[in-house]
Amino acid sequence: MKKVLRMISSFIMFFFLVAFTTTCCMTLFVSTFTETLGITLNGENLDSAAKITFLNVIFLSVIYCVIDAVRRKIRVERPVKRITESAEKITKGDFSVRIEKDSLATDGNFGRIIDCFNQMAQELGSVETLRTDFIANVSHELKTPLAVIQNYGTMLQSPGLPEDKRIEYAKGITCNSRRLASLITNILRLNKLENQQIFPECENYDLSEQLCESLLQFEEIWEQKNIGIETEIEDSIFIKSDKELLGLVWSNLLSNAFKFTDSGGKVSVLLTADNENAIVEITDTGCGFGRETGQHIFEKFYQGDTSHATRGNGLGLALVKRVVDIMQGNISVMSEVGKGSTFKVTLKRGDSVETGKCD
Repeated sequence: MKKVLRMISSFIMFFFLVAFTTTCCMTLFVSTFTETLGITLNGENLDSAAKITFLNVIFLSVIYCVIDAVRRKIRVERPVKRITESAEKITKGDFSVRIEKDSLATDGNFGRIIDCFNQMAQELGSVETLRTDFIANVSHELKTPLAVIQNYGTMLQSPGLPEDKRIEYAKGITCNSRRLASLITNILRLNKLENQQIFPECENYDLSEQLCESLLQFEEIWEQKNIGIETEIEDSIFIKSDKELLGLVWSNLLSNAFKFTDSGGKVSVLLTADNENAIVEITDTGCGFGRETGQHIFEKFYQGDTSHATRGNGLGLALVKRVVDIMQGNISVMSEVGKGSTFKVTLKRGDSVETGKCD
């Protein structure tokens, strides 16, 4: 019914348009023709001309109406239908749908709409994949320490449990509780950073002093594991950055260095600077990783070496990367399996003591 009404309205529109145009043209033509030749038209001739003109107007209106209907069907209704059908699939969760462009039907504005639609579908698909992976990884990371805590808690209830076992199980509960708390803290921090809910406050401060303080926080660990420490830190290297956020960077990088370095290994911290940048390199002699792992090392929950998965939750380096990006710095990594890793962070320098929003 709607199509019939649309065709009728189109016919009426074209009829009046053709009638008006034809009438104007014929009036002008007849007037000019008769004045030029001095011819007088009688009533019979005028009636015959009017009928023929009226029939021509109807015929032309029908032709235009058909042409417009075909044009609308090909150039408007077909792409709109394809876009609508694809949009309905996306609303049902199918983000793999793509609209193929028809050169005849989707040039111009519809072509640009289809390009934007396909890009949107691709982005939504990527986001959905990330969301699914994130939920799966979070569930796994939360489930593991909770299962360990539950098992140790059950064993602690055993009657006649020796003192040494009781202490061992209690330590296991404490260790996994800390791991669980660290996971939740990193998730919250990373979420705030990615959603721009944390606004860095920049100040010029001594990076040399901050690195030394961060390193000393792990003194107990390196003494327990008999890890050698090698430092080459230039004095009074000032940078303009958010001191608290960068503290997370050094804490995570040093934590990983000591975590993955076996007893008797070595961890090195190097700080150099030029006129524009400060460069920090943290090197360990740990297990290292291959090229494939290196390409994904800063992704959330990525753990290339599953044999060491229990030592971390795969969020620390993602947090580090996000902070360094916010500080408009750069981070890179070089590693070799069995020989260790070197993380290199480059940051802009600062000179005077002033605070404010980061640029």
